[in-house]
Amino acid sequence: MSEIRMTGEIRTDYDCEAIGFPAERWGEAVFKIGEEEIVFEVSVEDDVIISIMAGEDTAWRGTLKGLKQILKGEIKAR
Repeated sequence: MSEIRMTGEIRTDYDCEAIGFPAERWGEAVFKIGEEEIVFEVSVEDDVIISIMAGEDTAWRGTLKGLKQILKGEIKAR
């Protein structure tokens, strides 16, 4: 049997909640706003890799460590 390495949750302001989505390698959350999509993907295959996509041509991908450094202002995103 596969190993569950992470679980996913989603919550909204309508008191809707979905919890405990098991994943062995990756998971993603997709939010649709009109014609736009915002996608958050997390991979736990080797290192923890985060991907953030906003539409067809805007994306960032890097390690969890790198994302934390960007959010703290320690490094700049490319």
